[in-house]
Amino acid sequence: MGALSITAVLTLAACGGDAEADGEANGNGSETNASSGEAPDSLSVTTFNEFGYEELFEEYEELTGIQIEHNKVDTAENARDALRNSLGAGSGASDIEAVELDWLVEFMQYSDRFEDLSEDAPADRWLDWKYEDAVDEEGRVIGFGTDIGPQALCYRADLFEEAGLPSDREEVAAALDGDWETYFDLGREFVAASDSAWYSGSDNIWQGMINQVEVPFETEDGEIIADTNSEVKDLYDQLLAASVDDELSAGLSQWSGDWSDAFQRDGFATMLCPGWMLGVIEGNADGVEGWDVADAFPGGGGNWGGSYLTVPTQGENIEAAKELAAWLTEPEQQIKAFEAIGAFPSTVEALESEEIQSATDEFFNDAPVGEILANRAEAIEVQPFKGPNYLLINVAIQDALNRVDVDGVDDPESSWEKFLDEVEALK
Repeated sequence: MGALSITAVLTLAACGGDAEADGEANGNGSETNASSGEAPDSLSVTTFNEFGYEELFEEYEELTGIQIEHNKVDTAENARDALRNSLGAGSGASDIEAVELDWLVEFMQYSDRFEDLSEDAPADRWLDWKYEDAVDEEGRVIGFGTDIGPQALCYRADLFEEAGLPSDREEVAAALDGDWETYFDLGREFVAASDSAWYSGSDNIWQGMINQVEVPFETEDGEIIADTNSEVKDLYDQLLAASVDDELSAGLSQWSGDWSDAFQRDGFATMLCPGWMLGVIEGNADGVEGWDVADAFPGGGGNWGGSYLTVPTQGENIEAAKELAAWLTEPEQQIKAFEAIGAFPSTVEALESEEIQSATDEFFNDAPVGEILANRAEAIEVQPFKGPNYLLINVAIQDALNRVDVDGVDDPESSWEKFLDEVEALK
């Protein structure tokens, strides 16, 4: 993912009108169709990366006659910036806007800019934590949950075998049963017997570690604690010691060209993999044999990623947009999105379905990925509190890791000091 400036702060002070006015008009004074009930000719939907919605849009067009104008933004960060600008201007947002979990809380500060979906979003449809993350302080629901990112461990069984490690997925899961040091210890065994690295880079591993910290960067009353939270600093030190001192890392920044190329040259043996990562690995490792998935994750469980569909109040087609967003996130459609691109469902019914429980992936040695990821979802015990500065702080600490692990321009302490300066600028 592309880096964000730590000083890029969400500001909506320029938003025109109040919540009541925005509910009656689309930002320029024109009447919406919310009360008329007339079906629009088209609806606009903005997503980012891959949601698996292309065939679903076609299906909905056939069902309703409503044409879907799909704006697929290249990265989540660019989608975030565009939505922020549209909300600030009071116009320009799509009828439906996808919002990623890590920056949902930024927009939650301005939840009156989004329609309340309470009547259309039954709480028991989703996993409890997935639903609750989209509820504001007044009890308004501003997003329909799409996918989630329960994490398993993807690994190269062939490289494990060559290094004398267990390679069967059940044996690998047993070997990884423990905390992060258990994972690093197994990595030390591996690199001692292999020319490949244990993992691609610190930024990939950091996502798994920080998502197990209940209150990492900010408290619920708004205090920034990222610079004083010993748990965050301890994880930072532990990870860099493993990455650099023990040489477990390939020193690659995730999503870079070198990172993508490394899949083709046995660059590393393991990767933390939420469901959406399976397709990424398969695409980059096309033609490479040996990838498998273990029903294990250091420290128990963790969620990385997932999104919501929101309906901005400035839209002209509020009711129709609600209907489409609700339909896209129903269990049946979530199953289809999983089958299309591996977007793992967040609805209880979909998780328990035969389609998910029996799903396998030929590329990953026919691993029962549906059952594994459903198990990993049940293993999630902590969903971190993510304040409005979460994304900015997390990007800053990943930059700090990369200055040491990838670029080699800093030692751990000097890079940490730069991180502290960036956090201080947010206070």
